[in-house]
Amino acid sequence: MSLSSTANHPTLNARRMDGVLDWAQMLSGVGLIAFMWAHMLLVGSVLLSPAIMNDIAEFFEKSGMAQVGGPLIFLLFMAHFVLAARKIPFRLENQKTIWEHAKLLHHADTWLWVVQASTAMVILIMGAIHMWAVLSDLPIVALKCAETLQKNKWWLAFYLLLAPLVHVHLGIGLYRIAVKWGFAGRAERKGLKRFVNVLILVSVGISVLTLFRFWFMEA
Repeated sequence: MSLSSTANHPTLNARRMDGVLDWAQMLSGVGLIAFMWAHMLLVGSVLLSPAIMNDIAEFFEKSGMAQVGGPLIFLLFMAHFVLAARKIPFRLENQKTIWEHAKLLHHADTWLWVVQASTAMVILIMGAIHMWAVLSDLPIVALKCAETLQKNKWWLAFYLLLAPLVHVHLGIGLYRIAVKWGFAGRAERKGLKRFVNVLILVSVGISVLTLFRFWFMEA
């Protein structure tokens, strides 16, 4: 084996590992997107009837899915953040450089990445608080959710901020996955952006309506 080919191995191995980590980041992101939409619809079932939401919660409770699935989702949440953090600039000077480049490029997809990275920081903290609050007080039932929001207005403000951030982050993530992994070419990007924008608006709308359904529920 030549000296030059040996010297290239670390770079080749690093690229392969980076590719594996990119795949893991993508798959963990897809898993979280699917979970969050399912979570939104399950909790949003209170819009149809609190009894429906309670029945769904009871099923997850009795089957053990809430006790087991909750911690697993938290681990997936943290793993996805660690994987994504490889490409997020944490140092102030690096953040300033990214910001200046984004302004110079005037490239929409670059700004989408900036928004996604920014929302990730907030979601990490707020999402961890939410999961701790929920998992430490199972089961999840409509009346308990209503009482929590009505007795402490800060929780309502908390979720009114968290819900839009999550769905914007998910929408951008879905778009970037489709573009990066070749599911959407240049010709399809415009239509995909429209679809994602509608998806974000619908998701945020359902989440906000759900919060106010709890707020006005007789507790």
